[in-house]
Amino acid sequence: MPRPNAAQLAYGSCTVIFSTLAMLLLSQTSSGLGIAVIALAALALGLLVAVTVPLPKSASAAGRPAGRRQTPAGHGTAAAVRSANAKSVHEPANP
Repeated sequence: MPRPNAAQLAYGSCTVIFSTLAMLLLSQTSSGLGIAVIALAALALGLLVAVTVPLPKSASAAGRPAGRRQTPAGHGTAAAVRSANAKSVHEPANP
């Protein structure tokens, strides 16, 4: 299971805190059982919010196609130029 990122922790924590306060103020309960039920409901809501926060795409996977490998700088550049030149289309000057 992947670890939650900072956004997921922040959204989940804020949801738990604010929903607990809102439900306690709206219900005006003073019994221990009522407070426990509200706390469990707020925790469940915070977990739901934290899980559904969209994850950002990683920068390395977003910029390149799946079949290509990255080469270190300075390595393979001459081969890439030769490959590009070999694949270029040569059209006759006069059809």
